[in-house]
Amino acid sequence: MAIELTLLSRSYCHLCHDMEAALAPLAAEFGATVTVLDVDADPVLEARYDELVPVLLHGETELCHYFLDEAKTREYLAGIR
Repeated sequence: MAIELTLLSRSYCHLCHDMEAALAPLAAEFGATVTVLDVDADPVLEARYDELVPVLLHGETELCHYFLDEAKTREYLAGIR
């Protein structure tokens, strides 16, 4: 089963770029794909997650926001493998 993660991001957000970079090796380890979405391009996402960006999601499950919680994300990904 392929793991598909979504990173809600903004182009001008340094925390977003940091989380994307920190997530890359973890995604590679678990064979996960990461789709980066610009939260400002979707009014529904912007309304819901505006102040929390960056936000890492697996479906509707929020794994972390602001910073990558590597331990929590690793545990979650291991559990759905």
